[in-house]
Amino acid sequence: MSANGHSTPSQIKAKLNHPVVDADGHWLEYGPVFSEQMRKVGGDLAADAFLASQRTTKENLNTPIEERRRRRVGQEGFWSRQAVNTRDRATGMFPRFLYQRLEELGIDFAAIYPTAGLRIPRIADDKARRAVCHSFNVVTADYFREFGDRMTPAAAIPCHTPEEAIEELEFCVKHLGTKVAMFTSPVPRPVQSVTNRDGDVARFAVWYDSIGLDSAYDYDPLWKKCIELGIAPTFHTGASRQGLRNSAVNFTYNHVGHFAASGHAAAKAIFLGGVTRRFPQLRFGFLEGGVGWGCMLFGDLIGHWDKRNAKALEYMDPRKLDRALLQEMAQKYGYEDHISALKARDGWPDPDAYGLTGGLPNLDDFSACQITKKQDWTDLFVTPFYFGCEADDKANAWAFKQGANPFNARLNAIFGSDIGHFDVPDMMDVLPEAYELVDDGLITTDDFRDFTFANAVRLWGAGNPKFFEGTAVAKAAAAVLAEAASPAKVSAGA
Repeated sequence: MSANGHSTPSQIKAKLNHPVVDADGHWLEYGPVFSEQMRKVGGDLAADAFLASQRTTKENLNTPIEERRRRRVGQEGFWSRQAVNTRDRATGMFPRFLYQRLEELGIDFAAIYPTAGLRIPRIADDKARRAVCHSFNVVTADYFREFGDRMTPAAAIPCHTPEEAIEELEFCVKHLGTKVAMFTSPVPRPVQSVTNRDGDVARFAVWYDSIGLDSAYDYDPLWKKCIELGIAPTFHTGASRQGLRNSAVNFTYNHVGHFAASGHAAAKAIFLGGVTRRFPQLRFGFLEGGVGWGCMLFGDLIGHWDKRNAKALEYMDPRKLDRALLQEMAQKYGYEDHISALKARDGWPDPDAYGLTGGLPNLDDFSACQITKKQDWTDLFVTPFYFGCEADDKANAWAFKQGANPFNARLNAIFGSDIGHFDVPDMMDVLPEAYELVDDGLITTDDFRDFTFANAVRLWGAGNPKFFEGTAVAKAAAAVLAEAASPAKVSAGA
């Protein structure tokens, strides 16, 4: 047993008949060194803009509390890297050491996402953003090039326009061998009606484009390019420093749920925008927010569809109100002022109601989804969406629990270690913490196989069957992709 009372990774692995794939590990790019390597690739623009993007945290932590309150600047995370556990700190910093330790951690293959690089696709200046992301991807690929049998790094793909995303994605796949791409969504855009953007105004006068529904651009060319290149778009965009996450004194208040909120927005926009209807081959990953929000969104969308689809809206059509009956009820049960107000309006409670539809040419919020039968919910939501979950989240079991989701669906939860970050004080505990779901009877061993292996294989392998070729899990992954049945089924009696 480990010092925390868990089984060790090797003890867990001895119980498994499948590999473990980490769908969301992290490494720690060391700024002073990384920026200089970027300078060699993209010049001063890339290096200096990268360093500027990293200064926000320190600047905010150096700002007095009262000034943060006045400007509504959120408390940042501090002491967020391992210190006592220096070996883990080194593991996060040096890909060579991480590669060496994967077996010790019980991980057979890992997709490694950035840390400093998480924020670079949101750099506001167009030239700087593109230069930083491009140089960042080149340097990152070089760090991980010799470790492809066990690790693959995620490329940072800026998505302010579909054109910039396509250009960087093509370069990364064709020249760097990129297999995992981290897209940006939601994308902050200026509110056009705000013309004076001095000081803090620019920070708050933005709207968030989830690059699906109601976007500023047509992103269909990007989705087509993903299919062509065999890329499953994954999203690891945070929502801290926004809206309700700007406490000046409490980082935890700002941090809890922010990845889930961002994933929720992206998934809604992709679904309601009809992206999964138009591009059924694509798989989408929403990372580090857990699967609980995915289960809630699935149920909420179905509930709203029941009440707001085109046919259901007919039930609420104001023209169908029986005005005579309403006035009769008012005479019997109402009050004098109600009776007189209805008479004055010829029995209409709100004479303008029928025309108050916001000028929409199509009143069906789900029209892009073209939902006509139960199977559509599996095809449009359950099958294409994957949800990155940290090991110690008990809500992971919700994805697999019989009868817990509409139509008895199993959502695609995928294991993400989050190694390298503060919420993993000891990397040796990650796999054992995930296996506690089995020990506690919350999921089965078959569920655990899907969670820690098969679902990740399907996420990346559905559009790129060669994704795992040449890796340590190649044979087992090929067997998963050859399976005829999907893990996300709707029961016949639902």
